[in-house]
Amino acid sequence: MAAVIRELGLLQIETINIVARAPYFMLFSRLGTYDPAWLEESLAEKAIFEYWAHTASFLPIEDYPYHRRMMLEKLRHPYYYTWYEKNKEECDKLLRHVRNNGSVRSADFERQDGKKGQWWDWKFEKDALEFWFCAGELMISRRDKFQRVYDLRERVLPEWNDANVPSLDETYRHFVRESVRALGIARRDWVADYFRLAKKPVNDTLTKLLEDGVLTEVAVDTWQEPAVMLSADLLLLKDKHKKLTPTLTTLLSPFDSLIFDRKRAKQLFNFDFTIECYLPPAKRKYGYFLVPVLHRGQIVARADVKAHRKEGVFEVKGLFWEPSIRADEQMLVEVKDAIQRCADWHGTPEVMIQRNELSSTRS
Repeated sequence: MAAVIRELGLLQIETINIVARAPYFMLFSRLGTYDPAWLEESLAEKAIFEYWAHTASFLPIEDYPYHRRMMLEKLRHPYYYTWYEKNKEECDKLLRHVRNNGSVRSADFERQDGKKGQWWDWKFEKDALEFWFCAGELMISRRDKFQRVYDLRERVLPEWNDANVPSLDETYRHFVRESVRALGIARRDWVADYFRLAKKPVNDTLTKLLEDGVLTEVAVDTWQEPAVMLSADLLLLKDKHKKLTPTLTTLLSPFDSLIFDRKRAKQLFNFDFTIECYLPPAKRKYGYFLVPVLHRGQIVARADVKAHRKEGVFEVKGLFWEPSIRADEQMLVEVKDAIQRCADWHGTPEVMIQRNELSSTRS
């Protein structure tokens, strides 16, 4: 599992659990059936850590030095530092509380403003914890029922020394190189989004890496502009004896790194995708929680799904096939098997398909 996270560079964290939360789902799409407890165990064992990347993410511990540079440069959520200056005394008091009393959760503090907890309407202590997490003074030591447990950096990583922090230039080189590696072949305008970096230094770094021979420009038949890839990966294209033929059929989290860049998903897979759970019901075209269906290198459908855990039912409210797809018998069988594997892993083995949008123009 740690190897998968290293390969991806980041594992996006989202809390929506209509089916498995995003990081668990992304691992299932690549590993198949596995024990979700492995993720928390890896965090507690410090094989991975949490910080901001594309969004809040689980990250390989080997990359901590580069993310530490981002903390020191205040390049993640800079508005937080303005907020801190306005709330410095209380924020410092909370940090002293953690130092003197040990690790805490946001839930350990009662809300004092009389409001009910709303999404992104955090109580002060939650904001303060998140500021110190963003600034790098606090880290996530473990998860308790998926709630973050915050503790001092020096207690989570006692061996760390800031003398080991790479320069900002080295940091950009690392993140750009890792983004291109994770993307495989990338347009220049895709690269900055992977780790949510500023576009100008990313473009400058791309130019330097091309000049240094770390990256190579390649032509893609259907693209107007050249793309970039790691020079070390060129052998994959040149080796005629290796057929890079995709064989997997699986369901994807709507937050999967394969598709979280919507423009890339459109150009690469001809897949126009919106996370509709964030839209008002009247504006939803397909449903609330949509999971794309990846079949042998193509995104062939999307399914509106819900795991009814108590009842043991995996409900497919709608299965919507892409307009260009002609679903033959093999595809139908493999998609059905993929849905069943996902349902079994969820502990909801009874699959209930309410609606299958397979038009008469398809096989």
